[in-house]
Amino acid sequence: MARSLRDQVLALAGVFQSARLVQQLAREGRGDPEAFRTSVRSILAVDAASVDAVYGDMSGLRLGLTLLKDKLTGRSAPNDIEMARYVVAILHLEGVLRRQPQMLATIGTGIETAVTQMKFFEAGGDDADVHPALVDKLAELYSQTLSTLKPRIMVSGEHGHLMNPAIAARVRTALFAGIRSAVLWRQLGGRRWQLLFARGRVARTAAGLLANI
Repeated sequence: MARSLRDQVLALAGVFQSARLVQQLAREGRGDPEAFRTSVRSILAVDAASVDAVYGDMSGLRLGLTLLKDKLTGRSAPNDIEMARYVVAILHLEGVLRRQPQMLATIGTGIETAVTQMKFFEAGGDDADVHPALVDKLAELYSQTLSTLKPRIMVSGEHGHLMNPAIAARVRTALFAGIRSAVLWRQLGGRRWQLLFARGRVARTAAGLLANI
């Protein structure tokens, strides 16, 4: 894929969006439906020809782009520290995964199997649009691979939600999507220093993308 700041921002928005979804699911028991569908879509789009093809309709990244714009321009909320912790953990785990070619191959094979076996969308207007069995399959793949890397991403939330198998599977799938976006961001030339020294450019690019949704 050709590298551009626009594409890097889209991938980074995918990371931020996944982090917020993890937080929403763990704290509230549900996540933004459109954002969740887009994040799952990104996992399955392993051979996409462009960043746009990875995420589909840009409206599905609205949550992540908004977070990126707000957080890099200093707009904060009480739960931002927790979300930032997830973002940092996801980016760190991507670095660990990069040094595990055998695991990358296993993940790729698992995703191909999921694409082959499962139906992605069903009629409906909420999280049920993503086939529950697909969520379970992706969550299982996460548990067997990414979850074994150290340090593990520790999720905080309401005990009742985290102990609910369906919600826990969505949390793992959201984390999986975050790693996928982090891998894409790195492939596009994204680096952590941009979050410090190029935050203004990143935030402005995110704002421009939001304006066109």
